[in-house]
Amino acid sequence: MLGQDLVALLRARDEDVVAADRGTVDITDADATARAVRGADVVVNCAAWTAVDAAESQESDAFRVNAVGAAVLARAAHDAGARLVQVSTDYVFGGHAGTPYEDDAPIAPLSAYGRTKAAGEWAVRAEAPDHLIVRTAWLYGANGPCFPRTIARAARERGALDVVDDQLGQPTWTRDLADLVVRLVDAQAPAGVYHGTSSGQASWFEFARAVVGAAGLDPAIVSPSTSDASARPAPRPAYSVLGHASLRAAGVEPIGAWDSRWEEAASEVLAAG
Repeated sequence: MLGQDLVALLRARDEDVVAADRGTVDITDADATARAVRGADVVVNCAAWTAVDAAESQESDAFRVNAVGAAVLARAAHDAGARLVQVSTDYVFGGHAGTPYEDDAPIAPLSAYGRTKAAGEWAVRAEAPDHLIVRTAWLYGANGPCFPRTIARAARERGALDVVDDQLGQPTWTRDLADLVVRLVDAQAPAGVYHGTSSGQASWFEFARAVVGAAGLDPAIVSPSTSDASARPAPRPAYSVLGHASLRAAGVEPIGAWDSRWEEAASEVLAAG
């Protein structure tokens, strides 16, 4: 989702952009990665193992992509003289806070996915001093499977849904995240960690109601549930709200409120489903 939105945005700006999927470049292959980034000014790593539940039983595979791949790409970018943008995740946090996590908050991943992404952050810091680590969360977009499209389809098929109301986060449109990445690069933001999420907060239940309403159905068909009632292999952070102080310090405006951004995105995202 993010890669396609980022490429579309850059091409609309007439940037010289090369898009490489995993069939083109294996980021764990040092030689292939070095060839791929040669001549680049900026490298954005949208590649990741994002199957959160599967990572619990396949952590070594997730680590290979999220940590080893990030290290290989960071080293190649540094050697090529390119700035690296590494996309990371709210899952590096434990989810026990009551106020938004800022970029310097201690990390404490609960899941295999979170551990491998945290390792990727460490690798990027070690291998590419000129880096931007952009943590994001609850992504949705028109170019891949995502929560809104799944919820809208389930609502039409079932007529009623139970959705967890005890996990809080920031639904974020991939197009907005792509725009933020470009604005960070344009601003020549200092190397470091930034949080690329919408402003405000919502539970999955609140987001589901907004999605169902946008799909032309009655939001009342969505009922609140708990994480315990829908247990999954990987633990989810109960609180995934990220703060944006580092963006503002760099002179970069954070993404707008999640609900207004969803209103803007809804027709395109749901039509793609």
